[in-house]
Amino acid sequence: DVGSMRSLLKTVQRLCPVRSCQLPLTRKNIEAKKYKVCLNYHIHKCLGPCEGFIDEKEYNQIVKHIIDFINGRDRIVINELQKKMQAAADRQAFETAARLRDQIHAIQDFQKKQMLITPEAIDQDFVALAMEDTDACGVVFKVREGRVVGRQHYYLNGVENEAIADVLELFIMQFYLRADFIPSYVFLLESIPNREQIQSWLSKKRGHRVNVKVPVRGEKAQLMRMVKRNAELLIKELMLQKMKAGDYIPNSVRALQADLHLENPPRRIEAFDISNIQGTNPTASMVTFVDGKPYKTAYRRFKIRSKSTPDDFAMMQEAVERRYIRILKENQSMPDLILVDGGKGQLSAAMEVLKKLNLHHQPIVALAKRLDEVFVPGVSDPQNISRSSPGLRLLQQIRDEAHRFAIAYHRQLRRKSALFSELDQIPGVGKTRKQKLIRHFGSIEKLRAASVDEIANVKGIPESIAEKIVTCLHASIERTQK
Repeated sequence: DVGSMRSLLKTVQRLCPVRSCQLPLTRKNIEAKKYKVCLNYHIHKCLGPCEGFIDEKEYNQIVKHIIDFINGRDRIVINELQKKMQAAADRQAFETAARLRDQIHAIQDFQKKQMLITPEAIDQDFVALAMEDTDACGVVFKVREGRVVGRQHYYLNGVENEAIADVLELFIMQFYLRADFIPSYVFLLESIPNREQIQSWLSKKRGHRVNVKVPVRGEKAQLMRMVKRNAELLIKELMLQKMKAGDYIPNSVRALQADLHLENPPRRIEAFDISNIQGTNPTASMVTFVDGKPYKTAYRRFKIRSKSTPDDFAMMQEAVERRYIRILKENQSMPDLILVDGGKGQLSAAMEVLKKLNLHHQPIVALAKRLDEVFVPGVSDPQNISRSSPGLRLLQQIRDEAHRFAIAYHRQLRRKSALFSELDQIPGVGKTRKQKLIRHFGSIEKLRAASVDEIANVKGIPESIAEKIVTCLHASIERTQK
């Protein structure tokens, strides 16, 4: 992270006072004394190679120390610095020895801030990957001398319908093709198809044997789970950024667009369902999905007015017409796709309404209950959509949610209807008092379980009426039991 990077750079500056200028320091320019040292030399942040105060061999050794340190090979750097410090002390160059001592302490302080993962003094990389729709995120934790010294992550796109093992193998090849250092061990989230070939390629590139393994238990497996969690969090962060930018379209929505040959991705889908149990309280529901997820604030319920007898086609027409007359009246946007629960009959009924409202080009489909067949306008046979298609699964999910929402509303109406029916038989309970009791108790079951005092606590219900309610409801229960 940013804090670790700053700490690393700060330690590098204390460890190796290399030049920060861009002067072309050729041997000819140095010998000609073309440049003069700047302030950095005088405050001990540069060793003055521009004036030849340090020779090329010694300067290159310092650069090598930086490379080893960044790669996590701290012990090598410390050992070399300790040898130099001892040599400087032996020749009584105490100022140089003190500077080398400070450099060693800087490395040791940095080591204390790093998490010790394993006592093994070997170089290891831990590689994991997470996928979401068309994107993937690969993460590499670099463990050097038992400590995590760095984390790198990269995104890949266009990976839909690919196995995670195949994408992981592709990521490994791309990452180590450009890597400047390859460790002795590469641990993976899961096995890849061509593990032996990848291991051989990495060994050849490194110049020594590289072991590619999948940890299954112990400290390494625990660290691998942490790397995987990092990848999952990063891919979720990418999805959130795309959603904020407005250009994120889930794979299921893209698949549905392809399945139905739609001109635009169906990012907003509105689905209708009819609930008509035993011919009572006919209702319709409409649920809304945006980018493949329920958008519950846009859900709507319709108490059917036009038919007192069961007629699913007419009820579907009423719900669709009431919804889109309002949309047009309020100048709102139409959905990208309308879904009706049913077969060709329901689709035809809904299409008649859309034609009546001059919505001739509005995309609409029907999903039949029995075989989950998808029907589109102008085609008598169902669409040939794979059962494993994410698009079909999305339609099924939306249809099931519309059905659940409709059933829940229907049950609520039945409970209220039953409560109204019971209260109609009680003298002194008019329309206003019935509404107050319904709002307070919600169902006949709760009202029956209430005491006289609990009912009398409802505003506008005197104790005498509460006693009548309790007596009548209990008498009703006794009649039912007989």
